Amino acid sequence: MGSESERNFYQVHPTTCAPDDYWGQVRRTVNGKPIPERQIELIVDSTAENLGLAPDDRLLDLCCGNGALTTRWFARCAGGLGVDFSEPLIQVARSTFSRGPHEAYVLASVLDFAADPTPFGAHLPCDVAVSYGSLQYLPRVAAAQLLADLARTQPSLRRVVLGNVPDRERLEAFRLPGVEIPLDDPDSAIGCWWSVAELSEVAKSAGFALEARHMPDEFYSAHYRFDALLTPL
Repeated sequence: MGSESERNFYQVHPTTCAPDDYWGQVRRTVNGKPIPERQIELIVDSTAENLGLAPDDRLLDLCCGNGALTTRWFARCAGGLGVDFSEPLIQVARSTFSRGPHEAYVLASVLDFAADPTPFGAHLPCDVAVSYGSLQYLPRVAAAQLLADLARTQPSLRRVVLGNVPDRERLEAFRLPGVEIPLDDPDSAIGCWWSVAELSEVAKSAGFALEARHMPDEFYSAHYRFDALLTPL
């Protein structure tokens, strides 16, 4: 989704992990260890709630990775599309998590897909969309363009969730003494830090209202991240 270095990383890194190390493949880890199942359940449940996910909805997952999260949301709705630029991750999604023609995993840059989904064979409209833990790895200009294109090419979306965004206003809850943290570098370990106000303005320019929502305190990164719920203006 993000910079060239990140794209290169996700072409190689998944192939160094065990075939069933699904969280390691997408770096959903803490100190190199996969986050516990309870943490995964919090992500899935909270995102489904924020989306208002219903059984007849079609879901668009931008930066779906290997589909390990996507498949859990698909199980709660009528299926949909997962999009990711990493060929090894999409191969895992297709071979392990695809459960029929109502679910598809598309190999594409999410920027290219959002701009024009037609070349990728994705013609069916989606009702809701999610991008979990990924927006921060786009340069700010590209993030703004993604939202604008999404509003233009997916007009049927009623809700979009941008999950696990680093909160610039809560940086001190994360910062270690003496450690400099880059705030505007999509190539950094955490990516770009957004304030709610800044992201709200970007969303508004794309035609969305934004509401910041926060995970329960038991979630491992709740103290310095937020989820952004977007609805059409």
